[in-house]
Amino acid sequence: MAVDLEPITREVAGLVGRVRDDQLDGPTPCTEMTVRELLAHLAQLTVGFRMLAQKQTIPGGPRPTELPADWRDVLPRVLDELADAWQLPAAWEGTVQFFGQEMPGAMAGQIVTDELVLHGWDLARAIGAPYRADEPALRAAHDWVSATVERTGGKGQEGLFAPPVPVADDAPLLDRVVALAGRTPTWTP
Repeated sequence: MAVDLEPITREVAGLVGRVRDDQLDGPTPCTEMTVRELLAHLAQLTVGFRMLAQKQTIPGGPRPTELPADWRDVLPRVLDELADAWQLPAAWEGTVQFFGQEMPGAMAGQIVTDELVLHGWDLARAIGAPYRADEPALRAAHDWVSATVERTGGKGQEGLFAPPVPVADDAPLLDRVVALAGRTPTWTP
């Protein structure tokens, strides 16, 4: 299922513009990442998934973990480029090489949608900003996280998600997505 990434990338880019320097070393719902590290991760995954949409292979080896000095300019630009790359139907078709594994392009598209939804929420919570993920992106993220939780028997997946946390069945879809991914929807720094 192809998803228009423009609304969610625009939302995340707006959050990037709200980050203050004094928040960079603050905590995020991703307990292993500060705001600075989360932004660096967003920059890295944005470029990598743009390459996948273009059927390029992501180079192996160590990944940069430093936040670029010009991140306030770089991140919104690469988020726009990511959305543009995934607008093309070919991005969602065929296969891609994802860190040495072949996977369907549509699966890579689901993963990047989930990454944007969850890490957008992480960033918003960390800086105390409002967050509004669009419905199609939320549904795609929910489908991906639900399938992953089912595949792991509810144990989470190291490096991706912690085990799900309880949330009401009638909770807003965003709360259900973040809870499925092992985050507490009411998290605050």
